Amino acid sequence: MSPNHKEMIPQYLQAIAKKEGLSENDVRNEIALAISLALKSNDTKIQNFWKDIPCDRESPTIEEIVDYIVFGIFTQV
Repeated sequence: MSPNHKEMIPQYLQAIAKKEGLSENDVRNEIALAISLALKSNDTKIQNFWKDIPCDRESPTIEEIVDYIVFGIFTQV
């Protein structure tokens, strides 16, 4: 993940939190729950999606997922 992306992701999470009337921590917890549920999916397409996300650990962090999805879309456009 590029340093620029690393700096931008908390700003995105803060913007989402503000829009939804939540704390940034609440947003992170909601995303973490969604990730946890998705990682347990038996759907092959979903499992392949997770395998495509570059990560430093066993499962991707919120930042790694946001980087992959958001910035991956920008590079495809």
